[in-house]
Amino acid sequence: MFVSMKWVQEFVNLDGLNLEELIHRFTLSTAEVENIIYKGKNISGIVIAKILSVENHPKSKKLHILKIDTGEEILPCVCGAPNVRKGMIVAFAKVSSNVNGNRIECVELAGYKSCGMCCSEAELGISDKNSGIMELNLDGELGTDIGGIVDFEDTVFEVDNKSLTNRPDLWGIYGIAREFAAISNRKLKPIDLLDCSVYKNLPKIDINLLSSKTLRYSSIKIENITQNNTPLNIKTRLFYCGLKSKNLIVDLTNYVMLEIGQPMHAFDGKIVKNIQIKHFNQPFVFKTLDGINRNIDENTMMVCSNNKPIAIAGIMGGFDSEIHSKTSSILLESATFDAISIRKSSNFLSCRTDASTRFEKKLDTNMTVDAIGRFLKIFLEIDSKASVVSCLSDICVKTHKPLLIDLDKEYLNRYTGIEISNNKIIKIFKSLGFEIKDNDGNFKIVVPTFRSTKDINIKADLVEEITRIYGYDNFEIKPATGILSPTKLSPEKSLIRQIKNFLVTRYNMHEVNSYIWCDEARYKEIGIDIEPNVKILNSINPNFSTLRSSMIPTLLSFIYENREFEDDFGIFEIGSVLSANGVSGGDCIEKRKLGLALFSKTKSSEKLFFDLLNILSDIIRTSKNCKTVFKHVKCNHHWQHPNNTVAVEVNSKNLGFISVLHPSILEKINKKSNIVFAQLDFDLFSSIKKQILNYKKPYKFPNIKVDLSLVLNKDKIYSNISNTIENLNVKYLKNIRLIDTFKLDDEKIVLTIRLNFASDEKTLVHKEVQLCVDQIIESLEKKNIFLKS
Repeated sequence: MFVSMKWVQEFVNLDGLNLEELIHRFTLSTAEVENIIYKGKNISGIVIAKILSVENHPKSKKLHILKIDTGEEILPCVCGAPNVRKGMIVAFAKVSSNVNGNRIECVELAGYKSCGMCCSEAELGISDKNSGIMELNLDGELGTDIGGIVDFEDTVFEVDNKSLTNRPDLWGIYGIAREFAAISNRKLKPIDLLDCSVYKNLPKIDINLLSSKTLRYSSIKIENITQNNTPLNIKTRLFYCGLKSKNLIVDLTNYVMLEIGQPMHAFDGKIVKNIQIKHFNQPFVFKTLDGINRNIDENTMMVCSNNKPIAIAGIMGGFDSEIHSKTSSILLESATFDAISIRKSSNFLSCRTDASTRFEKKLDTNMTVDAIGRFLKIFLEIDSKASVVSCLSDICVKTHKPLLIDLDKEYLNRYTGIEISNNKIIKIFKSLGFEIKDNDGNFKIVVPTFRSTKDINIKADLVEEITRIYGYDNFEIKPATGILSPTKLSPEKSLIRQIKNFLVTRYNMHEVNSYIWCDEARYKEIGIDIEPNVKILNSINPNFSTLRSSMIPTLLSFIYENREFEDDFGIFEIGSVLSANGVSGGDCIEKRKLGLALFSKTKSSEKLFFDLLNILSDIIRTSKNCKTVFKHVKCNHHWQHPNNTVAVEVNSKNLGFISVLHPSILEKINKKSNIVFAQLDFDLFSSIKKQILNYKKPYKFPNIKVDLSLVLNKDKIYSNISNTIENLNVKYLKNIRLIDTFKLDDEKIVLTIRLNFASDEKTLVHKEVQLCVDQIIESLEKKNIFLKS
């Protein structure tokens, strides 16, 4: 939201104060200011002038030769604007003037002398219109400096909208001015409104509220409209605050919305005769002001006339009842709608407007009449020939009333830790529009309706009001006192920390953090199809509508984004995945998964696969003291390699899988690299009881290691070998370890194992060990596993 300080100063006198310091104090006390913009500082020497004559340039189809009356002299000017005409009143930049940092000189253009420039709105920085020069409708003599009439020079600051979420009163300039009045200890001026009671004897507008989501609806009708041009100051303020000028009626509804925070809408009075607010039972298509056909459902509230839709309530008007340059009659709407209903409809339609943004904040119903009074006050001063032809027709379903809260001084002192005088407390509350009565330190505070709709409900909220205006920087800095004791982590959190530290410190892997939804655009880029799963209703971004069922596509997206930065790296995340519980409309099933992925441009897929296998074995061994079993399984996802996927089992529980990336997806990420990944059910893994270690004494006598290279069919796995050997109960054999593996041919693979022999009673001799080895080889041969020759 953009705020004009010139506009603010219409309601509070800030003369003599440093605006930058005030804006900084506004950040400390009220809402975060993101940026300060200085408007019009590089504009000077622009005067009101009149075009006396227009001649076509003899050698150019676009240029015109003008004579300009500046009130003091007649000057030649070469101009290329298509809308120039004799008698036009323009903003003329004389020689030596400054137009947004550009100094105007007397030059020769296309063979003719040009002593000045006729300015467009864009060149003066008050609009983005640059199709022609600006025509003035100002009361001023020729030669008058336009800077004295139009507020070109202004200080505009941008407020972070998120910090205004709970402050509906700050979505208007007047609410901002109230804050500055309190901060600067200056008086807030009242808004100048037209008293609509003078029209009470005029006919009523037929209004019928058929939706319970309409809290208040106020309307009035105006005819005989003769003016369509928006005054330059209003147009400039709208542009500085982020809105484009359309025409006088539309601009004034926007102006009042920006000023007091109450959205308004004007309908063509010749089309709209009466008002009904209702929901429709059947979906239909409705064309809005922006020319878009929108699908309206039964939950979307519509404004109708003669039961025909003319606007989406609280969001946007209809195309057919739009105000245009020839509109001579309007029906003015100022309403309050249910905040939740507007938010849901806005999200459903993917149509977020300035009006809907404000309605979502739960506006004060008492503002609707004030908005109409403010509109009429400004409009009738501009168009004195227009006439109000109806009374203020107002239907109020829900009235927000002031809230009474008791606050005692002892409570305040305990919360703040400082002593603030009663007089200071009373002064702060009155400056913010509250009513307050002091009964010897027991305060009765009446919260105004513009603050009680959403912001202030309890005593603690009142304490915040006092402290923020008093100034947090005025608090004495003291160290906190109290007993601090370390918090013991739960077993689950300890396991998470242990695994993260293990992966980072031992294997140099990087932890990533991601969102829980699928990134459809990124998945499509790397060739991953989104699998059917739980979806987000009315997702703001359609690319993020599906919630993920696996961590792996997310990790592959990270690899794709970082594939050019390192030749080899590994990433991991402990995150959530979701699935449906099988019951329509039921809750989702959320589970945590440990996802890991390795990327390499230097290692083979086999080497990378066994690296990840060893990482998982180490994690399970160090955290649970359990043995891991790996078994070949069929792939369940299209991004898994059909032949290189294994299940991970601990204590006969399937924890997850390890797999190589499918070649078609690998080619899109980086065909000269290899990628492997794994996913474990972290909740299931966490539930496995940690085994007690049985320690053995170190060997008293030297051990003997024997390496065997064994040839076996590629469909067999290492556990076939280890289980066979362990079942033999070979004397002196202490442990078995897999050392290496490689592919012999299309049918055979070679596994190298290391056998460790030792005795607790003597030093073994080669003959004793060889007998054990022969026993093992003989048993393996029965399983069609042979020693490599």
